[in-house]
Amino acid sequence: MNTFDPIELAVFKSATRSVAEEMGAVLRRTAFSPNIKERRDYSCAVFDSAGQTIAMGDHMPVHLGSMPMSVRAAMDALTLESGDIAILNDPFAGGTHLPDITMVQPVFVPGEKKALFYVASRAHHADVGGIYPGSMGLCRTIDEEGIRIPPTKLVRNGETDQAVLRHILDNVRTPEERKGDLAAQTGACRVGEMRLQELVSRQGHEKVQQLCAELLNYSERLMRAELAQMPSGTFSAEDFLDDDGFGDDLIRIRVSITLNPGSSSAHVDFTGSDPQVQSSMNAVFAISYSATYYIFRCLLPEDAPANAGLMRHITVHAPEGAVVNAAPPAAVAAGNVETSQRIVDVLLRALAQAIPDRIPAASSGTMNNLTIGGTDPRTGRPFAYYETIAGGMGARPNADGLSGVHTHMTNSLNTPVEALEYAYPFRVRRYAYRPKSGGAGKFRGGNGLIREIELLADAQVTLLSDRRKFRPYGLAGGEPGEAGNAIHVSGSGSHEIPAKSSLQEKSGDIISIQTPGGGGWGDTRSTHRE
Repeated sequence: MNTFDPIELAVFKSATRSVAEEMGAVLRRTAFSPNIKERRDYSCAVFDSAGQTIAMGDHMPVHLGSMPMSVRAAMDALTLESGDIAILNDPFAGGTHLPDITMVQPVFVPGEKKALFYVASRAHHADVGGIYPGSMGLCRTIDEEGIRIPPTKLVRNGETDQAVLRHILDNVRTPEERKGDLAAQTGACRVGEMRLQELVSRQGHEKVQQLCAELLNYSERLMRAELAQMPSGTFSAEDFLDDDGFGDDLIRIRVSITLNPGSSSAHVDFTGSDPQVQSSMNAVFAISYSATYYIFRCLLPEDAPANAGLMRHITVHAPEGAVVNAAPPAAVAAGNVETSQRIVDVLLRALAQAIPDRIPAASSGTMNNLTIGGTDPRTGRPFAYYETIAGGMGARPNADGLSGVHTHMTNSLNTPVEALEYAYPFRVRRYAYRPKSGGAGKFRGGNGLIREIELLADAQVTLLSDRRKFRPYGLAGGEPGEAGNAIHVSGSGSHEIPAKSSLQEKSGDIISIQTPGGGGWGDTRSTHRE
């Protein structure tokens, strides 16, 4: 039975969500790196006193679904008091991969000894050390990928612990940029704290706690109602990553989704997925959980509150030691960006058997991670550039897919040409849609992109991508999208760059990234469009 007037609950939902959105705006405006300022590779969220998600911004799905585990890790490891901010990036403590650094701050209100809320900000830092500039290359253990930060107090009683900060900055290639981005995250958390305290001062802490509980219950009811309408049964699917970068073996990801409308529940089981591999393509459990959260959230109306209540009747199992639930000391940098996308593809393929008229064809299925690092001749200082490059969206049951957009577990943007050329010793030679790369069908998949960058300095270029062997699948008779590709052009000619590789390049060389198109939806015989 509803305790609160629906209008009052809707106002509270908007108020808490606006806190997360404002946190994100502060982080974006004050960050130093183009990866955060321009690409918006960050996420912010609000949590209750138990660490349950209450509200999140419209940020990165791969961040937001897993962030509660980082908040819980900080709560369990530390005694967080007023004015404290914890920092962590450990993928085996709720993180995703090492470049994603999370800050967690408790929110206290007058007269209360226990935190009423927690706020968290997570941002992808363009370099966190390791053996590759940009910290996104193929490694065999997590220790090679960069600095690993367990839950640690970065701020104590409002003052930054300079020893902790110095330890982090001493282990990265671009300390000034990292310092600025960390300060932006700290500021975002403090804005979240201030706004929640203002909310409590207006409503009272008891009523706010009741509203939090009711908001979670409301989301639970929405999801239960959705699950009650689903067909009963177990629906299975599998798809493959091309390889792990060290060998040619395919990497199977398999899922079974058991829907039980009678109990309004669902069980997602990744049994049958391959064991963890020797490269960075491994995903931690937080990634698999986050992908599942994202998929089921997408089944609800856009205005449904995205919080912990959605998952109360959905369980997720991933065998420990599998590529979808890797155990330490596995390397995991690409699990967050590549394997996460394939997990989504497999989940959608399984759900397409249950609700075919609601599920799109596969999108590009790779984030096309490009990192470039070296010394900028304009300043004489090291630089580290990181970007994910968009591809084609899969066609939908009632519309073509969009072209050149980030989809599913990433919700970022492409770095604008002007910002890229200003910040780095690069020249963008071409930036265009990739013609006819979307799969044909009644509705056509979106086209990928072509991004050509000329290096204006010697640099190490690292690529982590996929969908070279297995093209993005079509549904309901639609054709698959075109596979991705990357070309290196120099004075001596051109050659294809392996999907997972790191090369030392010269000034004047050109890197051309061609991203996959989305799959088509529907039998091609039902359309005559070009």
